[in-house]
Amino acid sequence: MNWDALQLSLQITLIATIIIAVIGLALAVLLARRDFAGKMLLELLIALPLILPPSVLGYYLLVFLGRNGPIVRFLHLELLFTWPAAVITAVIVGLPLMVMTARSAIYEIDPEVENAARLSGASEWQLLRHVTLPLARRGILAGLVLASARALGEFGATLMVAGNIPSRTQTMSMAIYDAVQNRQYRQANLMVLVMTSVAFIGLWLAMRWGYGAGKTKRHHPSSRQRHSAEMQKKSPNTIIHSR
Repeated sequence: MNWDALQLSLQITLIATIIIAVIGLALAVLLARRDFAGKMLLELLIALPLILPPSVLGYYLLVFLGRNGPIVRFLHLELLFTWPAAVITAVIVGLPLMVMTARSAIYEIDPEVENAARLSGASEWQLLRHVTLPLARRGILAGLVLASARALGEFGATLMVAGNIPSRTQTMSMAIYDAVQNRQYRQANLMVLVMTSVAFIGLWLAMRWGYGAGKTKRHHPSSRQRHSAEMQKKSPNTIIHSR
């Protein structure tokens, strides 16, 4: 078992999860509650890492973090082939899962509940803190767990921007790859078992929380209710004639 790789993977995942929670929640609230110019473009940019090949995403990050990129040019930070580069990659690949899941949970909250809080004198911040987020907490937690699991298992793009340096940038995914290449199958089997167990538990938690996320949803009338509403709109003469 490569304990250094496990420790580094957990360290990267923990930091990435904190960043994803802050940025992802802000983006989810923005996309669920506001309409603005360029909203669809922002949604596309957030979801793009889900479908881009790891080599393409890694190349973009190489350009962004490289010597001619804005990080070096304006902030004078050399992040390539360091573990912070792996954190940035983990945030980018995990953020879409957090934003999409949390946004759906927030959007499904019944607007009447929030309007009642506004009528009671609650400010937008109080509404968000005491009404919206508590009602959407299951979906938010589900998205955060999925994002963390995705960040933990990242391999391709991380390899391009952080490298595979033992005890410095080598994560569990890379350690498994090295173990297979060196035919150390016993060690590879153990690490694969650990990663599979973590992924299984994370997915189970996400599904459990996600299924209960929509207890307070937008009201969608049933077919019987729609039929009754239509009948009420008809004039008495029309109803008598139909009979």
